Amino acid sequence: MKLPTLCDTMLNQIPKSSGLSSELAKKLLLQHGPNEISKDKPKGVGAIVLEVIKEPMFILLFCCGSIYIFLGDYREGIMLLCWVLVIIFITFYQNKKTEESLSALRQLSSPRALVMRDGIEVRIPGSEVVPGDILLINEGDRVTADAKILSTNQLSIDESMLTGESLPVLKSENETSIENANTIFSGTLVAQGSGRAQILATGSKTKLGQIGASLLSIEQQPTRLQIEMKQFIKKLFIGGGIISLCVITIFYFTRGNFTDAILNGLAAAMAILPEEFPVILTIFMALGAWRLSKSNVLTRKPSAIETLGSATILCSDKTGTITQNKMELKNLQTGTNTIHADSFNQNKSEILPLLNTFYYSSSTDSLDPMDRAIQQQFDIFHPTHKNEDVQLCKEYPLSKTLFAITRVIQHPTETYPTAYCKGAPESILAMCQLSSSDYQEHIKQVEILAAQGYRVLAGATCSLLNNDMPKNQVDFQWQYAGLVGFDDPIRKEVPQAIEECYAAGIRVIMITGDFPITALSIANQIGLTHGNQIITGTELQNMSPSDLATKIRDTHIFARIVPEQKLQIIQALKANGEIVAMTGDGVNDAPALKAADIGIAMGMKGTDVAREASSMVLLNDDFSSIVSAIHMGRRIFDNLQKAMSYVIAIHIPIIGMVMLPALFSSLPILLLPLQIVFLELIIDPICSIAFESEQEEVGIMNRPPRDANIHFFGWKNILFSLFDGVLLLAVVLAVYFISIREGHTDGEVRAIAFSSLIIGNVFLIFSSLSKTRNVLSVFKSKNKTVILITAAAIVMLVTSLRVPFLLDSFHFEFPGYSHFLTAIIAATIMLIILELKKVKFVK
Repeated sequence: MKLPTLCDTMLNQIPKSSGLSSELAKKLLLQHGPNEISKDKPKGVGAIVLEVIKEPMFILLFCCGSIYIFLGDYREGIMLLCWVLVIIFITFYQNKKTEESLSALRQLSSPRALVMRDGIEVRIPGSEVVPGDILLINEGDRVTADAKILSTNQLSIDESMLTGESLPVLKSENETSIENANTIFSGTLVAQGSGRAQILATGSKTKLGQIGASLLSIEQQPTRLQIEMKQFIKKLFIGGGIISLCVITIFYFTRGNFTDAILNGLAAAMAILPEEFPVILTIFMALGAWRLSKSNVLTRKPSAIETLGSATILCSDKTGTITQNKMELKNLQTGTNTIHADSFNQNKSEILPLLNTFYYSSSTDSLDPMDRAIQQQFDIFHPTHKNEDVQLCKEYPLSKTLFAITRVIQHPTETYPTAYCKGAPESILAMCQLSSSDYQEHIKQVEILAAQGYRVLAGATCSLLNNDMPKNQVDFQWQYAGLVGFDDPIRKEVPQAIEECYAAGIRVIMITGDFPITALSIANQIGLTHGNQIITGTELQNMSPSDLATKIRDTHIFARIVPEQKLQIIQALKANGEIVAMTGDGVNDAPALKAADIGIAMGMKGTDVAREASSMVLLNDDFSSIVSAIHMGRRIFDNLQKAMSYVIAIHIPIIGMVMLPALFSSLPILLLPLQIVFLELIIDPICSIAFESEQEEVGIMNRPPRDANIHFFGWKNILFSLFDGVLLLAVVLAVYFISIREGHTDGEVRAIAFSSLIIGNVFLIFSSLSKTRNVLSVFKSKNKTVILITAAAIVMLVTSLRVPFLLDSFHFEFPGYSHFLTAIIAATIMLIILELKKVKFVK
C-alpha cells in the first residue's frame, strides 16, 4: 500500500516505543490539519435571519409595521420594523452562545485515541492524531485513522462499514497474500484482541474520507419533553388564533374601526403566542449539556438531561469508578507464606519465581493495571529480563467459561517451552491437581486476602516435555505457583457521594467481577448499605427473571458478574419500575447501557462501542462525577420548569390588557404592538438565559427523585402559573382603574398601567427564580444576567417616559413621578403574596 502522507524514511525514524514528540505532533497537526472528514459549520448571520423570518412573531411584527406605514404612521411603522433588527441580534447572540457550547461538546465527544507521545501513553481526541502517531488499539475501540500494524495480539477488525462484509477480518503485522492484512482503516471497529499501529493517513486522506463517507452517528428521536411541548404549543396556538379572531370581531362591532380592530387582533396574537418555548428548550439543553461537561460528564442524548432528575437506581462498576484503578502489588503468597510489600526486598529469592509466573503470563503491551503492577515489580527484581530473547509460542485468551489466561513462552536457555497461567483463584485451583485439603487451604488464604479488600489472582506453571501443546489450557499439567494480592484504593470522594445519593433517594448498586468478600470489604469502606446480601454471577445465571426482580429489591452488591449479566440486572430493575442509571465500559456492556434509562460509558477505560450505546460519557471515570451530574440534571430541569412557568404567567396580564378594551369600548387601549415588543425584549433573555444560569434550589439533593410519569406541563404547574399571571393582571388592572378614577388622560393612564406591568414583571421574575428561597436570598445570589436585564428594563422604561420622541411613539403622556407610587405599592403587595405562596415549598 502506498503511504499517502509520510515517506518510508520518516516513518522509520519515529521510535516505535516512544512515538512522536509533542512538538513534532503539533507541527504535523498544523501541516495535515485535524483528523476530521466533515464538520458542521456554525450558523451564519444569513441563516439566523432566515430562521427569524420564519418565526410567527416576525410575521406579526412585519404585518403590524406594514399596516402602520400603509396608514401613514411612518414613525410607528418604522420603529416596529426596527425592532426586528433587535430581535435578530438577540437571536444571533443566543445562537452564538449555543454554538460555542456545542462546539466544546463536539471536541469532547470526538472518538478518543490512545497514542504514544514522548514515550508516554496518552488518550487524546481522535481529531488530534497525526500521521506517524503510534496508535494503541484494544477490543471495542473505533479506529481513528488509517494505519499500518506494528504488532498484534489476536487482532480482528470489523470492516463492515467499508466493505459490507459482516465477518471480522484477522489482522497481522506481516504482509501476506491477503490484501490490506497489515492495514487498519478509519471508522472500523476492533472486534477482538489488541495491537499497535502507526498512522499513515488522517482526515480526508483516509479511505473513509476518499469515498466521501462520514462517521456514523446515532439518529436522535424527539424527546418526551419535546413532544409534550409541541403538543402544548399547538393547543396554545389554536386557542390564540380563536381569541385573536374574537378580539378583532368584538373590537370592530364595539368601536367600528376595522384598522384598529386588526391591530388589536395582531397585538392579541403577539401576546398569546408562546414563541419563547422552543428557544428556552434549545438553550437549556445546549447549555445544560455544556454545564454537565464541566462536571466531566459528556451528554450524548438530550433525553438524559430530562431523565437525570428521575433516576432512582445508580448501578456502578467498582474498578476505576468507585476505586482509583491504580493497582499496587501489596501481597505475594507462596504456599502458605504471605509476604507483604514492605518485606519484598528481604524475600526476593522466594518471591521471584512467583513474579516470574505472573510476568510471563501477562502481555508486555497490556493496558491492564494489574499487569502493569506486576511488570513494574518484576523490572525491579529482574532488570536484565528485557535483554532475554524469549519467544511467545502460543496464547490461550480469557473466555466466558474460564477466567484464566495462558501464555506459552520459549526461553533461550531451555529446550522446550514453559506454560504460564494466571486468573481467578477458583479457576486456577480447579485446573491444578491438588488434594482436597490443599485446595481448601488455598481457598481459605484467598478469602483472607479478599476480606482485606485485595483483588486476588492465582498463578500456575507447566514445563512442557515437547513442543506439542493441547487445544485447551485446562489440559496442561499445571503446578500451582501461588497468589498475588492487589490494592486498588477507593476514591476519597466516593463515601461522600454515596451519602449524597442516599439523601437524594437514590439506591446505589455495586457490580463487580471480584470475590463477594472483596466486594463486601469495599462496600464497607464506601458506606454502601448492603445487609450482607450478595448475588453472584453463578446465582444470577440460575435465577428466573421473576425471582431476580424480587431479590433485587433488597440487593445492593453483585459479585463475580460478567458483562453480559448486567443486562439481566438492568431488566430486573426496570421490571420493578425503577429509573436506572448504569455505568459500563466494554463491548459486552453495550446492550445493558442501551437498555438503561441513563447509560453512562467510561471515557478513559471505556470502548467506543460502549460510548456509542450510552446516553452519557463519564470523562474521568469518577463515581462522584455521576452524582454531580444528577445534581446538575435536577438543577437544569428545575430551572427549565420555572422558566416555562414564568412564560405562561407573564402572558396572562398581556392577554388581559389587550382584550379588556375590546370588551369595553369606553376604556382606552392599553397595549399596542410596540409596547408588546418592548415586553418581549425583557421576556426572551430572562426566560432563556437568566433562568438557566440561576443556582439550584435549597435541598435539591435531599428530596426523592422526580416521578418520570408526571407530565412536565402538569395541571398543578399550569394552575400555579395561571395564579401568578392572574395576580399580576389584577395588580395592573387595579392601578389602571385607580388612574382612571383620578382623572388622568388616556396617555397618562396607559403610561401608569404599562409601568405597573413592567415593575410587576420585575418582581415576578425575582420571585419566580426560586421556589424555596425568598426574594432577598435570590437577589443576593447575584445572578448577573437577571440584574443586568432588569436594570436595562427600568432604564428603558424611564427613558420612554421622559424622552418626547419615545413618549409620542409609545402613545404615553408623563403624569409625574408621584403617580407611579401606586404601581410600586401594588406590585409590592403582589410580591408579598407570591412569597407567602412559597411557604408550603419550604416546609
